[in-house]
This record gives sequence, C-alpha cells and structure tokens, in this order.
Amino acid sequence: MASSLTAALSTGLDTFKEMSVGRQVALIGMVTGGIVAAAAILFWALKPTYAPLFGQMDEGEAAEVMKSLTQMGVPYKVDNVSGRIEIPKQRVAETRLLLAGQGLPKSADIGFELLQQDSGFGTSRLIEGARYQRALEGELGRSVATLEPVESARVHLAQAERSVFVRERTPPSASVVVRLAGNRSLTDAQVAAIVHLVSSSVPELLPERVTVVDQTGRLMTAKDDNEGSKLTLDNLDYTRRVEAGFVERVQSLLTPIVGRDRVRVQVAADVDFSRVERTQESYDPDRTAIRSEQTSEEEKIGADPAIGGIPGALTNQPPQGGITGRQQQAGDASSVVPSSRSQQATRNYEVDRTIAHVQESPGGVKRLSTAVVIDYQDQTNDQGEPVRVPRSEDEMDKIRALVRGAVGFNEARGDSLNVSSVSFVPDTLDDEAVKFWTEPWFLELVKIVGGFLTALLVLLMVVKPALQQLVPKPPELQEALEGAAGEGGTRALTDESDSDEDGDEGEAGDEEQLALTQGSSAVSALLGPRSNPQQDLDLEAVREMIKEDPKLVVQVIKSWLDGDGN
Repeated sequence: MASSLTAALSTGLDTFKEMSVGRQVALIGMVTGGIVAAAAILFWALKPTYAPLFGQMDEGEAAEVMKSLTQMGVPYKVDNVSGRIEIPKQRVAETRLLLAGQGLPKSADIGFELLQQDSGFGTSRLIEGARYQRALEGELGRSVATLEPVESARVHLAQAERSVFVRERTPPSASVVVRLAGNRSLTDAQVAAIVHLVSSSVPELLPERVTVVDQTGRLMTAKDDNEGSKLTLDNLDYTRRVEAGFVERVQSLLTPIVGRDRVRVQVAADVDFSRVERTQESYDPDRTAIRSEQTSEEEKIGADPAIGGIPGALTNQPPQGGITGRQQQAGDASSVVPSSRSQQATRNYEVDRTIAHVQESPGGVKRLSTAVVIDYQDQTNDQGEPVRVPRSEDEMDKIRALVRGAVGFNEARGDSLNVSSVSFVPDTLDDEAVKFWTEPWFLELVKIVGGFLTALLVLLMVVKPALQQLVPKPPELQEALEGAAGEGGTRALTDESDSDEDGDEGEAGDEEQLALTQGSSAVSALLGPRSNPQQDLDLEAVREMIKEDPKLVVQVIKSWLDGDGN
C-alpha cells in the first residue's frame, strides 16, 4: 500500500508540473484556502464557551488568580473591555472550589482576623484602636455583601474618641458604599435593613446617621419631609402582592370548574397607605352607677322650754325646785308629738365613659375591581363537528357568586366585578419546544454540528475537486477510449472528409484525428474508472456520440487542450 501511495503522489506531482503557472497557483490557493477554512470552522466549533470566573477584582488578586490557573492547567483569557478573567464554562464551579481551597480570591474587606496577626512589640493604643475599627468595618462590609443584590460593600465608620475631658461628644456616623450585581437594585426595605444592621453593630450609632450610596453615586437613604404621602416602591410591591393574592384565590377556585388555562383573572386594588391616629371619648347616658351617697336626718320633738313665752322679766324665771329643764322636757316627751323632722341625702352618680386611642395601620383596601374572563365551552353539534359555544347564564351567575365570595366583594365600599365569557384564541406555541430551543446544551450542540457540517462542505466542494485533478486515471480506461477513438472516430472522420466540398479532406481529417488522439486522456477523465456496468454504458454512449458527430467532439477536445495551455 505504501508503494501505491508513493506512486500516486509521484504521478500527482508530475501532473502538477505539467500544468500552467496560473493553474498551479489557483490549485494551491484552492487547496490551502479550503483546508484553512475547514480548520478555522472546526476550531470555532470545538472551542469551549468562556464564562467569567469572578466579578471585579483588584489587579493584585487577578494576578494571583491567573498564576494559580496556570499552575492548575486551566485555560483562561482576559476580557479587554471589562478586565475579567474568563475560563471554560463547564469548569467554572470546579475551578472556584479549587481556588477557594487556596484562599483566592482574597476578600477586599479584612475582618476580625486582622486582630489575630502579630502586632509587634510596642504597638500604641492608637494603632490598636485603628486596627479594631478597620476589622469592624470589614465585618460589616461582609455582612452587607451577603444580600442577594449586593456584589460587594464597604463600610466607613466615623467615631469620636472617648475622653473624660470632653463634655459634648460628637455622635458616631457611618457610610456604606454598595456595588450592585448586574442591573439589580435595592428596595427601600433592603436599604432600611442595611441601615439598621450597621447602626445596631456600633454603639450609640443612630439609624439617621447612616448613609447608603451605590456604585453610581446615587444616595439611597434620602429623607423626605412628608414620608406618609410618599409613593415608594414598597407600596407598589405591597399592592402587587395584594392583587396577586386575590388572583390566586379566584384562579384556584375556578380552575377545577372551567379547566386549566381557560380562565384569566385581573384584580386592581386601591390600597390606602395613610397613617391615621385618633383618640375618642364617648358617654352612655343609659348606663350609670352610684359612686358615693350621703344621707342626713333631723327630728325635733315638743317645744323647747328655752324658747317661747312672753317676752320680759317674767319669762326668765328659774325652774321649780328639784327639777331641771332637761328632766321636765324629757318627762313631757311621751305626751308631745314631734314638732319638726328633716331628711337630706346626697348621691354622686358615675356616667359610663369610654376613651379609645386608635392607630390605623396603612395597607387597608379601599376599593377592589375584579375582572374575570372565561373561555367558551367545547361541544359537538348535530353533525358531529366540534364547536365552541358561550357558557349559559346560570353557570355565569354561579361563577359570579363564587368570585364575590373569593375576593370579599363589598358593595358598600364601591367594589366592582365583571365576569364575561369569550372565546380564547388557541395558543399553538408549545412550551416544551420553546424550552428545548432555549436550552444552553442545545445551542452548544448546534454550534458543534454546524461547524462540522460546514467544514465537511468546504472539503467536499473546494478541496476534493482540486485534488481530483492530480489523481491519475486507470490505464484500462485510457486504452478503451483510445481504441474507441481509433475505430469509430477515424472512420467517421474519413467519411466526413470524403463528402467535404472544399477539397481539404486530408488535411482536416488528419487534424481532427490528431485532436481525438490527443484528447483521449481528457475523455477518460470525464468517464472515470470502469468499475460497474453503468460505466460501460457511458463508454458506449461516448462511442456513439463520436460516430454521429465527430466534429463536435473534436471541438470539445480542442477547447480542453487549449485550456491546458497546449
């Protein structure tokens, strides 16, 4: 086999040398260009997809990571625009774990491990305090960076030094700089959480003295004088959650009745976010109670001997001997009726009173608007054809009653409800097919298969035809073609030369016969090797064509020979 290959290469080299310079250059260009194009396509198809290994890193950390990747034999490249290190996508998770075992990348924020380092002999109290503050800032930065939207964070603390000689001390303050991941954003609740996290970690630090700024320089802790009337993203988010809760209730109630994907529900909630505080005092006159009661009675019996009589000296006579005035009054009491009696009572009543201090929290629903759309029913008509018909009014009334109960319909507050039955447009989009086309592995497979097919087409359509010109033809085909040309072609040329009116039969016949003889190799190239009966039939067809119209064959062969430069 080695000898046959050597002979084929030698024959191909000889054929190449016999070509003109232009054809040699064209042949070399076709073969080289085809091979280079196929190799480039295969390289692109087999080239792995690169993904960022980490986010933004310092130059020193990036250099250490690149050095470790080189030692581990992991291919990488550096993005010229962002400066990020990228590695093959399928090796990202494994490489991150290996680098984490080596302590890379080193965190930009240094925590309390800074205090474990040897501070050396003679470190001053000022240096120790600065190291502690730097460690505290690093720990707070790490804690803030654990939030999902935050990629990295830095915390700066401003604390006045405590001293017994300072009467009025400046309260501490803090500033937080966060770098958000991608196009993410922080909600007001997340900003408030960062503020309270930092203020709770530093003694005497008030939340009002904490400032949060993102990487674009936007202040995220701006205060508003009228925060109660401020429309925030949290309010919108709360409204969306309330509406989504009502929608979920209605859909979970109607889906078993009308079927899946045959009902659409939309709820618009008017939520009151105003804060109301009021104190009210009410009295109930029908409900009373005696708080205190005081009663006094006074009764007088008979006449007072000291009172009455004729004014003058005779009235002021002393009593009889041995009897005093009191004894005489007591003796006459049994026979004298009371002269006067008085009774007095004082009662204090407590009236029922109610004092209430009410603080209404925001988030109450002021008004609810609900819209429900239900698809038509699928039925069969008298001819057995499927048709879509609207739902009956009785069924719609039952559905309206169910929806009212699900959303807590209250006509007094102005709620509205609209339930309609319409025909849905059939959705021909297959979710599974969409997911199949969007899978990353499928895109990678299409890339590889497409690259192989394109490279194969380049080889078959460019390189193979160029190399076929150097492949020698089988000797038996050339002998058969020469014999056919000698028998049929010479005789046809001789017959044609006898009927020529110009008288140049000999010269024309010799020229045509020479052309047929010289072009036998070209005809053999057209026919190919005789390896099956079909090729024998093709050879017979060529012979018949030579017999019928030898001049046409001669012209074709001459054009071939002229193209070869002969």
